[in-house]
Amino acid sequence: MTPQGDEVLAGVAVVFAAVGLYGFLTRLRRDRAIDDTPLMHLRSAAQGYVKVVGRAQAAEGSPTAAPLSGRPCVWWKFLVERQVATDDKGRRTWVNVEQATSVEPFALVEDDAQCLVGPVQADVTPSVVNVWYGNLPRPTAPPPPKVRSPVTGSYRYTEQILAADAQLCVVGDFRSHSETGDVSSAIAAKLHEWKQDQRALLARFDTDHDGGLNAAEWEAARAAAAKECEAQNLSSNIARVSIITKPTDGKPFIIAPLTPERLERRERFYAWGYFAFGFACILVCAWALSRALA
Repeated sequence: MTPQGDEVLAGVAVVFAAVGLYGFLTRLRRDRAIDDTPLMHLRSAAQGYVKVVGRAQAAEGSPTAAPLSGRPCVWWKFLVERQVATDDKGRRTWVNVEQATSVEPFALVEDDAQCLVGPVQADVTPSVVNVWYGNLPRPTAPPPPKVRSPVTGSYRYTEQILAADAQLCVVGDFRSHSETGDVSSAIAAKLHEWKQDQRALLARFDTDHDGGLNAAEWEAARAAAAKECEAQNLSSNIARVSIITKPTDGKPFIIAPLTPERLERRERFYAWGYFAFGFACILVCAWALSRALA
């Protein structure tokens, strides 16, 4: 190899070493975030960044159907590609035709407790991945039972799903809010109820006894209705809705069909894999530079 070739090789190695270092730091940060976050039960989970486990279920009704295969699931992602060329060695070139990812929340259930999971911007590890081929922009049948189907069509379909009842580990931001309904609608309903008994309404709010409610008296009625609605909300059993979403502080948001221990081992494996790759690229860079300088 010429000195110029060695310099080019050294430059390429430096770029790949930087990629390896970035991957190492990113994965190490993820591993630390997962490892440092204690596993909590859904029933006793506190507000904030959590690590929880449970079974995936539809938020309501039946599980959704994956767009390409029609299989029941709680989350899906698909890609349809079309073949545009084949080179002399039989290698195909593909272009994207259609792709999409589901955004509907699904339920995470642990014993008698549950919460919603909003998968938008989550790092999702699918429980099932299938690749198969056909001759139409959308497949007419689900993927064949074989792990790898033969390449016999001009379209390639890739589908990832999280199956219903899959056991998941979810790491993300846990928040709860109260379902109190529309306050304005509740006040309007209360005033409508009072209007049905005009005599009682006037006796309560017609302070000048002119047989009607002026603007000030009607505002007093509205204030009383609002106060009464608020008191009813405080004394009723208000439903609590909890959901896990992407953290706003940049921490990882992970959904994986793995145990917490396996998830931590996976992140650690990838982190040190990137480190080994980056270190190897540094050695190649040093070797190439030594040859160029020689």
